Amino acid sequence: MGRTLPSATQLMLQEEAALSRFRRALRRSDQLVFDDLFTAAQKHISAAAYAAHALPFETFLMAMLLEERKEVMRLRQMVEALCEMHA
Repeated sequence: MGRTLPSATQLMLQEEAALSRFRRALRRSDQLVFDDLFTAAQKHISAAAYAAHALPFETFLMAMLLEERKEVMRLRQMVEALCEMHA
């Protein structure tokens, strides 16, 4: 019988645990941001399961980056709307 591969959720938890000492070394405010990044990556955990060719952490970084990009785009739209209101 073959070995069971860990799920994407298990891999994410392993990566987060591997970075626990790094997280503890951060300032409290940075720890909260660090936690937010992993929370953002969890939103895309089902998609990460399909990225078998990539290293697990690369997939989680991409999910974090995706969420950050969405936030930048949302804020940019808000700034543009405010500028149009005041023009």
